[in-house]
Amino acid sequence: MEKVLNFKQGRVPLLISMPHGGLRLTPAVQAGLIPEAQSLPDTDWHIPKLYEFAAELGASTLAAEYSRFVIDLNRPDDDKPMYVGATTGLYPSILFDGIPLFRQGLEPSTAERATYLQQIWVPYHQALRQELARLKAEFGYALLFDAHSIRSVIPHLFDGKLPDFNLGTFNGASCDPALAHQLEAICARHGEFTHVLNGRFKGGHITRHYGNPAEDIHAVQLELCQSTYMEEFEPFNYRADLAEPTQVVLRELLEGLLAWGQQTYKK
Repeated sequence: MEKVLNFKQGRVPLLISMPHGGLRLTPAVQAGLIPEAQSLPDTDWHIPKLYEFAAELGASTLAAEYSRFVIDLNRPDDDKPMYVGATTGLYPSILFDGIPLFRQGLEPSTAERATYLQQIWVPYHQALRQELARLKAEFGYALLFDAHSIRSVIPHLFDGKLPDFNLGTFNGASCDPALAHQLEAICARHGEFTHVLNGRFKGGHITRHYGNPAEDIHAVQLELCQSTYMEEFEPFNYRADLAEPTQVVLRELLEGLLAWGQQTYKK
């Protein structure tokens, strides 16, 4: 297995997780994908590039190297469904559009998928847990921002056009409600973008599993419409002219997280 993650340790109590931006495939997955899936259309495209500025803030970053078509790092290892209705699992079998991901009979074997779990999923979550533990030990609390993006219109998954900024806190269970309201207020100041809190995307496994306000670990997921920073269809080009205004809001959200933490946990 090639390098499975890219971790950079920061200097402030914030970890940005990017589980769906990976592009690597295993030979078995590569060989079995239908032609429409070869371009990896369900990727959270360019997320590490979009959040490059986070290094200036001192945030730690954790990014996947393998595609979600191999294994989905934002699903539990027991593959229990995360959402009511149409969704994808730990080992995706369909595209977001609802069509089969693999040619018939060419899905990775059970043994291959067990390897993906041990060699891709487990290391990512070990790194995530270890960094959150380090942050809490050093600062007394930890902030987790799970960064995602998705096409703005996917009829199989949701009706109409998705709001630009979709904040998820598992209906208030993964972070202090005051923090969620502060982040929502930041989005509201930017009227050129639409936003929602705990709409269609309430936070996946990472947000739900690691967010624990009672233990001073606060997790927020952001599902960002790809139309705010890129061309949504192949070849999925990054658009700096779109991205720059979006990064203004992203920076304010991350700064808002840090400011809330400093104010709430000040000695």
